[in-house]
Amino acid sequence: MRLDLSAAALPAVSPGLARLAEESGADRISLAETSHDPFLQLARAADRTSRIELATGVAVAFARTPMVLAYQAWGLHESSGGRAAIGLGTQVKPHVVRRFGMPWDRPAARMREYVAAVRAIWHSWQSGERLAFRGEFYRHTLMTPVFAPDPLPYGPPPLLLAGVGPLMTAAAGAVADGFLAHPFCTPRHLAEQVLPGVRAARARAEADREPWTARPFEVVANVLVATGRDEEEYRTSLRLVRERIAFYASTPAYRPVLETHGWGDLQEELHRLSTRGRWQEMGEALDDTVLSAFAVTGPPAEAARELHRRYGALADRLCLSGPDGTDPAALLRVLAEARALG
Repeated sequence: MRLDLSAAALPAVSPGLARLAEESGADRISLAETSHDPFLQLARAADRTSRIELATGVAVAFARTPMVLAYQAWGLHESSGGRAAIGLGTQVKPHVVRRFGMPWDRPAARMREYVAAVRAIWHSWQSGERLAFRGEFYRHTLMTPVFAPDPLPYGPPPLLLAGVGPLMTAAAGAVADGFLAHPFCTPRHLAEQVLPGVRAARARAEADREPWTARPFEVVANVLVATGRDEEEYRTSLRLVRERIAFYASTPAYRPVLETHGWGDLQEELHRLSTRGRWQEMGEALDDTVLSAFAVTGPPAEAARELHRRYGALADRLCLSGPDGTDPAALLRVLAEARALG
């Protein structure tokens, strides 16, 4: 099993964090797109590392045209010597429309076409063939030699899609090189409600001999971890993880995850608290049963054993993350212990 580190680091510290993750044995570092562009941070990290894979986790696809994304991803892949992995997500409609000023409609259908457009652009660059992509949402038909990057000896980077609902998770299986599970996803929900649809869509793509299916498909479980190097750090981590889970659980779109366990009413309770800004009370509303379903907790060695027990049969990669304020060194200790378990 591959073991990765997820972070939302500042540009000034991202190169050093990537270097630390590489030295600690992480297979991939995944940087989220929150207040900074992950492509910029990963490009800088490429200069400080030599082995670790560099992933966006995730980049907001609809904030960019397929052409813009294609250039950014190609540049990162080239500058890192073929170590890029491009994780894409949709974001929610208010952010796409009101923050980025971009269109939003039929997100699963748009994402399927988005990935196809990026692949068409990359194929044009790699093969020298004429670019002639015409879809319902995107049209790319102009690519002169001066604007085409050189072909890459290792080919284009893998494209992985994040999803929660059945349409988007099926899209990941149908058109992507991998599926990124949301951190607000229990092993039971992943096994019963998510992966069957992902794998069925992938099987259809393979049966149709789609060209991208020559590359192995990977399932990435993003796992919230509460740990610490001492008791005080562990208690703080537990509180922060509770608050992160409660934040996710208050969102109506994530209610189906709770309903898998019969906890649908909890979403309404947490939503009421969120509308009043009672964030600390939201975390306190989660009992230990809910906490342990969504997060792996405990000292590094204990957390590492639990990661293998829960996800060993479900995922090809585990991406460890913590809420804002988590010391990456603590997560890397868990990763090192998990690596020692094989």
